[in-house]
Amino acid sequence: MTDTIFALATAAGRAAVAVVRVSGPATLSVVEALTGKPPKPRLAGLRKLRHRGVELDEALVLRFEAPASYTGEDSVEFHVHGGRAVVEALLSALVDLGLRLAEPGEFTRRAFENGKLDLAQAEGVADLIDAETEAQRRQALGQVGGALSQRYDRWRDLLVQSLAMLEAAVDFPDEDLPEEVAERARPGLRTLSAELDAALADVSRGRRVRDGFRIALVGAPNAGKSTLLNGLVERDAAIVTDIPGTTRDVIEVPLVLGGYKVLLADTAGIRQTADAIEAEGVRRARAWAEDADLRLWVVDGFHVKHTVKLEEAVRPGDWLVLNKADIADLDALGEAERRWAGEGLKVVRLSAQSGEAVDGLRTVLADHVADALSGAEFPAATRLRHAERLREAQDYLARALSGVGLEVELAAEDVRLAARALEKITGRVDPEDVLGRVFSTFCIGK
Repeated sequence: MTDTIFALATAAGRAAVAVVRVSGPATLSVVEALTGKPPKPRLAGLRKLRHRGVELDEALVLRFEAPASYTGEDSVEFHVHGGRAVVEALLSALVDLGLRLAEPGEFTRRAFENGKLDLAQAEGVADLIDAETEAQRRQALGQVGGALSQRYDRWRDLLVQSLAMLEAAVDFPDEDLPEEVAERARPGLRTLSAELDAALADVSRGRRVRDGFRIALVGAPNAGKSTLLNGLVERDAAIVTDIPGTTRDVIEVPLVLGGYKVLLADTAGIRQTADAIEAEGVRRARAWAEDADLRLWVVDGFHVKHTVKLEEAVRPGDWLVLNKADIADLDALGEAERRWAGEGLKVVRLSAQSGEAVDGLRTVLADHVADALSGAEFPAATRLRHAERLREAQDYLARALSGVGLEVELAAEDVRLAARALEKITGRVDPEDVLGRVFSTFCIGK
């Protein structure tokens, strides 16, 4: 028999109201024990809560009958006063009545197991709780609403239709079937393969909205990276001194640009050094920059003629920030600007000490992030797990296309495996350990 679980669904600490959730087969008996007279389902009722003759609080009680509840089970919410003593008294009473404290994500897992949500929608619930920006909220809300699942289901349906044609050719070779029935599966499979290719090309967008667009400030020591970071985030997040090598580790600072979450990183100045600690900082700087979505090479404009060579370090899409432009030789700046613009880098000239110049860079960065992360369609993947299954499906599909008309039985099996890979995203066939990993990331009470 399923346990009846409970949890505090609101944040711990002093508050006006706290919500305690209960779900499971003993819900009604618990409400009766605490209130004496349960309110009607889906109608909030004001009740005094009593346990063993002691009044605990006067609460708003909201009850739901299965299957019309979040979990699909009988459930109830107790809206009590938010004082710690009140909450503790109610939680202790629930334990005394034989209930068990819910594990992280257990309410949502029960919703999944009872068919109220699929796994992609459940992950959207977690993302919605964690959303810090408007873009994260929109993406998570769309995922909870089924935008992601609907796309996967449509692709799976296309595979099933093609599979039916292939299996007909395998199972009824002697029947009076239309000529080359297996070949009729090829156009649909090719169309789906193209859609999966497009989805995989766009696979990082959803995860970057969710986890943050990574921008690295890189360059030689004393180029002004830390000053620029402090200006962009509008606080003293990094230590600024005239001593080269002050920054020895990666300093990550989250901020919001253009409605999207951004992780801005100040990195150790890149140079050859015999100092073991600074050398480790340089190694970490290179590693962080390698994985960044955008790299801003900050160059000391005053010494632009003698700056570190960038030829081996830059890559297409990098930006060159010519800093200290207020004290630099304008001819030298212009020459550097023309040279690197010719190499395909976006070049920005500024003084990190000037608030107005930094505000202008922040605006340009916000536009760039919005252009990179916005899209006409809902992203096909918002987690690494989704991307892995999409690649798996595409690999099977590519193999099936190479076999259609040659080894129909093998092609049918590959199409079946591709459909199964898509089903894993929504949780139709996910093993228990995958479900455990997904729901363990949730907060208790959800």
